[in-house]
Amino acid sequence: MTMNRKTITQFATHQRVELNRSQLTVDSYRSDLEQFAQFLAGDDEPRWSSVTVNDVRAWLVQRSSQGDSPRTLRRKVQALRALYHWLMRRGLAQTNPAADVELARMPRQLPHVLRPQAIDRLLDQAVALDDFEQVRDHLILLMFYTTGLRRAELIGLEDRWVDMAARQLRVHGKRDKDRIVPFGPELAQWVERYRQVRAAQVGHTERFFVRRDGKPLYPSLVYRVVHNALLTVGGSGQLSPHVLRHSFASAMLNDGADLTSVKELLGHESLAATQVYTHITLSELKSHYKLAHPRALKKGG
Repeated sequence: MTMNRKTITQFATHQRVELNRSQLTVDSYRSDLEQFAQFLAGDDEPRWSSVTVNDVRAWLVQRSSQGDSPRTLRRKVQALRALYHWLMRRGLAQTNPAADVELARMPRQLPHVLRPQAIDRLLDQAVALDDFEQVRDHLILLMFYTTGLRRAELIGLEDRWVDMAARQLRVHGKRDKDRIVPFGPELAQWVERYRQVRAAQVGHTERFFVRRDGKPLYPSLVYRVVHNALLTVGGSGQLSPHVLRHSFASAMLNDGADLTSVKELLGHESLAATQVYTHITLSELKSHYKLAHPRALKKGG
């Protein structure tokens, strides 16, 4: 089978419809595979079944030289592995040339979190209670920090999924899995205020968070709201919505929540994804110890 867009499109449909992969993953894999096909386009009618492990390695070397990060290179290998797994099941390839390619090693980085003092400054800023966008943007910040939602989950939240009587959200997460996330009185108060100003200035909407014209939010708008707000409290680095999700998880563990509960609230597939936050809390403990204990920094004689 020659390398054409039809095969990649069929594979993308399989990933989205049959495996419930997120649209972001499907689009990323599609882009990676089209890029690989373009890389081999100089060959005389390249075929998926004729690709070798050396072809894959040569492509990765080229992408690395052009600045692709280890994370991106790992995803490209995973895209090829998934494609060939699908081709082999359909009898269109005999081997998986990406199976033996070693994944690029990821540098270990702890998620960036905000200290409680910065969170207080962020969420205690004055808000004009009759201004739709100010109320909405404050609620976005508060919801990220008090529920740990992902950006896509917050954008996709429907109004009927915000249950004030039970004080809980029904969240549609990755791989089309739903989960229930409880919330407290502070968030409930701001939800009520937001719904009031939204009804007065926008009207009825099916999505919970909307723009002034009633249309849903989009990712870059949400990023901008969070990024600009975090700048006002002295934030630095990658000031994305995920910083508030990380801060939520870290705060839960620091205040005694067990790892399994935090895993369920975050919608993680496994405990391994949640355990990174235990390293954050340990580093916090070490930092506090060094700052507070009178003999912590004393050198040995």
